[in-house]
This record gives sequence, C-alpha cells and structure tokens, in this order.
Amino acid sequence: MTMQTFEPEAYPNSPGVYLMKSGQGRIVYVGKAVSLRKRLASYFRAPEALPDKTRVMMGKVAAIDYLCTETEKEALLLEASLIKKHRPRYNIVLRDDKSYILFKLDKATDYPRLTLTRRVNKDRAVYFGPFTSALAARETLKALNRIFPLRKCKDTTFRNRSRPCLQHQIGRCLAPCVYDVSVQEYKRLVSRVELFLQGRTQSLLKSLNKEMQQAAAELNFERAASIRDQIRAISRTTEQQTVVAPRGGDLDVVGVERTDEGLVLGLLFIRQGTLLDSKSFFWPKDTELSGQEAFGTDSGQADDEELSELVRNFLVQFYAPGRYIPGHILVPMPLQVGSLEEILSERKDGKVRIRQTANRKEDELLGLARRNAVLQSRQSEALNSRQELARKLRLPSVPERIEAVDASHLAGQGTMVGQIVFADDTFKKSDYRLYSFPELEGSRDDYGALAAWAAKRLQSGPPWPDLVLIDGGKGQLAAVEQSVERTLTQLRQGSLQSGLSDQELDQASGMALLSLAKGQNGADDRVYSPGRKNPVLLRSGGQELLFLQNLRDAVHRFVLSRQKRSRKNQLLDSDLSQVPGIGPKTAKLLWEHFQSLESIRRASPEDLQEVPGIGRAKAEQFAEALQNLEHPDRLGPSSW
Repeated sequence: MTMQTFEPEAYPNSPGVYLMKSGQGRIVYVGKAVSLRKRLASYFRAPEALPDKTRVMMGKVAAIDYLCTETEKEALLLEASLIKKHRPRYNIVLRDDKSYILFKLDKATDYPRLTLTRRVNKDRAVYFGPFTSALAARETLKALNRIFPLRKCKDTTFRNRSRPCLQHQIGRCLAPCVYDVSVQEYKRLVSRVELFLQGRTQSLLKSLNKEMQQAAAELNFERAASIRDQIRAISRTTEQQTVVAPRGGDLDVVGVERTDEGLVLGLLFIRQGTLLDSKSFFWPKDTELSGQEAFGTDSGQADDEELSELVRNFLVQFYAPGRYIPGHILVPMPLQVGSLEEILSERKDGKVRIRQTANRKEDELLGLARRNAVLQSRQSEALNSRQELARKLRLPSVPERIEAVDASHLAGQGTMVGQIVFADDTFKKSDYRLYSFPELEGSRDDYGALAAWAAKRLQSGPPWPDLVLIDGGKGQLAAVEQSVERTLTQLRQGSLQSGLSDQELDQASGMALLSLAKGQNGADDRVYSPGRKNPVLLRSGGQELLFLQNLRDAVHRFVLSRQKRSRKNQLLDSDLSQVPGIGPKTAKLLWEHFQSLESIRRASPEDLQEVPGIGRAKAEQFAEALQNLEHPDRLGPSSW
C-alpha cells in the first residue's frame, strides 16, 4: 500500500517492509521492521533530531509503500530481495555477490572425486572453502592431484572407460575405473584428502609417518618411499598456513571500519583454526551528503543502529542459498539474531550461531578483520570503479582484465604502441608489452599504429581483455574498432593464420572498447565508446573517471619511458658501432661505466682501462677511434 502521510498512526503495528520513494517514484530506501508504525515514527521527528543521512534522505521522500508480513523473518527475507532488485540509493547494497570457489568431495560413490564448484547442494558431498581467488583454488587442486591419486574423470567416463588414462600412467590416479582397487584402500585415501582440506595436517602427517614406518618394517620399500614423498609434498604445501585459532573449528569473522574514503567491511574465513582466506567490501562516502559521511552522525561517530542494520543486511545478502555457511559467525556489535540465525540455519541445513567476541583471541581476530579490510580498501575502490564502469557502459559483466594502450613516436621516428594490463586489482607488469612498427617510420600516424596493434593483439591470442582503454579520442577509438572487426573477419575466413579456434575468436569479439581524450582549456577528460556520438557521462573527480585516468597515465608513462630508452640505445649503437672492436656487449659496458656518449668520447686510455674486459692495447685503440667520433667527416672504413 502507498501512503503519502508522515503520521505514524497511519501505518500498521505489524512486521513488514517499507519502501521510501522520491517524487519521481524511484525507490530510494528499503527497510524492515518488527513494527512498521514504531520504525517509521523514528523518521518523522524534527529534522534537527535526525542524523545527516536520514535528514537528507527524508528531504527527498514523497511517499512510502509498505508490505505487511506474518513474521520478522519474512520481513528480513523480503527486505534483502527488494534491496537486490531495486538497489536503492540509501541502502547498503552488496554488489560483489558472486559465489566463491569451494572444493567438493562427492561421497555418493565408492570412488569419490575432488572437484571445484561455486554452489553448495544438499547432497552427500562434503564441501571445503571458500577461496576468493579461483587461481589459488586451482593451484591447490593441482597440488592435491599430485599428492593424492584420486580419480579425475567424470562419472560417465568412469563407467565406460576400458583402459587406464594418462593420469594413471604418471602415477596420479589408481584407475579404479579399470582395475580392482580396494574400496577400503580408496576410503583411506579419501580420508587423507579430507584431513588436508580440513586443515588437520598434523594428524595427517602423524598417520602417514606411522604407515611409512610400518611399510619399511615389512620391507615394502617402494610403498614407504611413496608415502615419504606424500609427507614431503604435504609439508611443503602447508608450511605457509597460519593457525589463528589453536582450538580449531570453522568460523567467519566480520569487522567494520571507517576510513576517510568511506566504510570498509572485512571478512575472514577460518577453517579448522587456520586462516584460509579473506575478503573486503567497500562503500564510498555518499557524495550527495555535502561531504558528510554516509554512515554516521555529525560527530563522525558511527550510528550503532545503522551499523547493526548494515551488518545484518550484509549477512543476509552474502550468505545466499547455495553458498557455504560456517557454524559460527563473529560480528563486531550486538545484533537481533533470532530471525537471522533461523534463515542462515535453513540455508546451511544445520545450526548457525551469530555472536560477539567471547575472549581475547577472538578480539584479536576481529581486529585482524578490520585491518585487512583497511589494507584492501584501495583494491575495493578499484573493484567498485570497475563495477560502476560496467553499469554505466552497460557491459555484460564487470571487467576483470583491462588492457590500456597508447601510441608514441619521436618526430615520426620509432613508432610503437605500449600495452599495460590491470588484472586482479593490480597492475600486472609481467604482462606489459611493447609493439614496434618500423613500416610506419616517418608517418606520424597514430591511427595506423593503433590499428596495427589491434591486428597483432588479436593474432597473439588469449587471455583476452574484458575492456580495452585507448589513449585518444573518437578517431583513435574508430581506428581500433575497425581494425578489430577487419582482423576477426580475416581470422575466421583463414586469410590470416593464427591457430585460434572459433570459440576463442567469439570470445575475442566480446572485448569492450573505450577511449579517453584529454580535455582542452581546462575541460574534463572525455570518455568515448563505440556507437555513441557523445561522450560517456562520468562525474568529474569520480572514482570511475579517476580509475580510467590512472590507467591512461600508467600506459603513457610506460610507452614514453620505452621510447626514450630505445632512442638512447639507437644513438649509442649508431655511434659506437662505427668503432672497430666495440660490439653490443662492450658498448653496454662503456655506457654503464661512463653514463653518457660524451663521456665515452672524451675518455682517456687510462679511463677506458677501468672498464672490465678492456686492456691497455684495446684502450689505446678505442681512445684514438673514439676521438674521431667528434669529427663525423673523418669516420668511415678508410679511417681505420
């Protein structure tokens, strides 16, 4: 029901959800209450009695919808659903709601296999995790596959295989699909994997040491050596694990901290007493609040009720159905947990307890969660910027890998394109590339250089970027766009050879393009995307524009530094290569010692002898030849 009155008596005294709407009918806030009347009455006070955020928000509210529910639990679930659907301006919205990687050990068969999954099902499988990094999870799976020879094939392949696969031949599978492998022996192997994934490595190592000694006593040295190798591999794999709760147990720890940029929430994943992984979430300051913090009051102190609401909403959104939920969740403040625990217990299909710290060790874990959140807040800002870019550019997904490119030349000479990579919330310098185009020498053609780069980049193959940022305006963007379309067509038709599959080419066609042009006469930088005549509207000084400018400046610095280095090497080579006996290696030694070509030219034989590898005779020969570099007309074969 929609109400346009701000009188508490007009609202029912029952549980429910309320939706505050602006004059344009847009939902700006969603909340839940045990009593709608009492909760809404807290908003209808005098403006000076309200916190900053609430006062500004209520200035925009023209009407209030409400939906009654039977219980507080129903209201909590409905609130989370409406927040996710409408993403109101004044709600804390969990944007990073992707499922994380889990290990799944399917124990429904006599010969279980270990796989990675993102969803917890109510089946006979056992789940371990979560891992926020898919790469880390896959690396761990590779290590487990090397240590424990469980079967790798799917059930359909397992039932129809007639001979062992390569995994068995290299000693990484017992091949129960073909051979008569004892079920009891396989179960022992599975139990070891479970101990490893539970973090109970000391128990596992103790058991393996006992088996190794028994095998050695029975003179079964081959088996003893195999167990010894397992022990060494497990020790190497687990030596960097951090034990933070000696008593063990599965626990998630939630910490909240305010920074100058906004609010951060840190989450620690502790499994069997070992810190497995961590994650942070960041909500920037509400810029519509005239510089006041979105989470608190005039004094800058957090409003307890609002922070409690934040954590409660976070828990409902984060621990969604299908996500792994531990038995205990540690929170930083008192919460009304009755309905919340009931919801999470149903999702887990087991008891979940939400509580505050009970001892000094748990206080330390809470502090660790807050510190991790602050340290990762910059990465979270980058994630938030990428999410906002995806939303404003209407990209199908948040760009995980971004490549920025810039063309450069010196008076038309040495044309090259620099490419940098931003992935996993950091600059991946190992993936930086420099493309040279001698065929464009003297042309001063930035468009041609970028078009040639696009063709070379596509031929080089994956990993493909989700987004390409081009330093330039609409012309540079059009050059890359046309080159991409032309090159993909040629690759599909076979007129260009690359060895790329049709699937890889389809993935490449999904790259989003963007260009960033510098503003003129003090104007803001302009962002262009294909198919748009006018620039994309990004707020001046906003996170998204600053993020793109940071990428643009980074690639500009990279290509300019490489351009200067290349020019310096060319000048050095062109001069010193004229001196007999001075090759690239000696030229490099001379440059490192004297630091400039002028110093090399003026060096005496005694000075040259200080360079490693140059003796008296060579020093005298080089000194005489180097003097001639000051008189180019005397250089040439006849001079020697």
